[in-house]
Amino acid sequence: MKLITFDEGRVGRIDGDDVIELDIPSTKAFFEAEGRVGETGEVVPLADVRLRAPIVPKKFFHTAGNFAAHHQELQKVNWSHPVHKGIVFFQNVDAIIGPDDPIVYPEHLTSELDYELELAVILGKPGKFFSPEEAWDHIAGFTVFNDITARDIQRREMKSGVFSFSKGIDTFCPIGPWIVTKDEIDDPQKLAMELRVNGEVRQRGNTDQMLVTLPHLVAYHSPQIFSAGDIITTGTISGVAAIQENPFDFYLQPGDVVEAEIEGVGTLRNPVVSWQDAHGEPAPAKVDW
Repeated sequence: MKLITFDEGRVGRIDGDDVIELDIPSTKAFFEAEGRVGETGEVVPLADVRLRAPIVPKKFFHTAGNFAAHHQELQKVNWSHPVHKGIVFFQNVDAIIGPDDPIVYPEHLTSELDYELELAVILGKPGKFFSPEEAWDHIAGFTVFNDITARDIQRREMKSGVFSFSKGIDTFCPIGPWIVTKDEIDDPQKLAMELRVNGEVRQRGNTDQMLVTLPHLVAYHSPQIFSAGDIITTGTISGVAAIQENPFDFYLQPGDVVEAEIEGVGTLRNPVVSWQDAHGEPAPAKVDW
């Protein structure tokens, strides 16, 4: 099943070229109801709906350094602290945007806007302190996540060994285009991943390159207490702009279009726009702390 949020907060499932509207106020509520949800009887063409971010979770768990190639390439970045695969932190859920929503370039805050393609896992039921063997029962589905990051801000944050602000700025959390339930994915540990900017491939990898597998990752997070509809990300693959020989040739700029694709899950497309175009006025004055 492909679950979507569309138009002004309606929920549906895709059936071929149509959307079957579900009688539930949100996809989070869908998982809280364990999927026991009726239909409204309304059917609309998929081509006529406006897709939104498929879910706004109660908690959004980040994972860092979980792909071997990306973990190795991070050694090229002059961080003050290493990025270990066990790093876990929370995303700002108010920064979530959906497919085709603009990523707003806050030029008064950063000049190093980077991309990170990640698989996002949707938790289908609450739980805590469970084993990897029990983890699959808690996984409900998957969506695509593009972890937009201000590298210059991250570099300052890393002096304390942590990072959050650099990834939690308004519009820095694109997810979508829908949630694919796990029964539609034969093996989520064998999915091709590719991120393109203006049609040019920037990242390419596979979920089989994870250092920590999905059930172990989900179990590892479980002491922080899962709610139905929570999201866990799996870390990014190699190819981010920050590790390139000339990163400023690769950092995102207004006018760019980013396509983040995961086999069997979908393609998440977002344009990058200037502060002026997004807000109708120049960016605020830069403030240095």
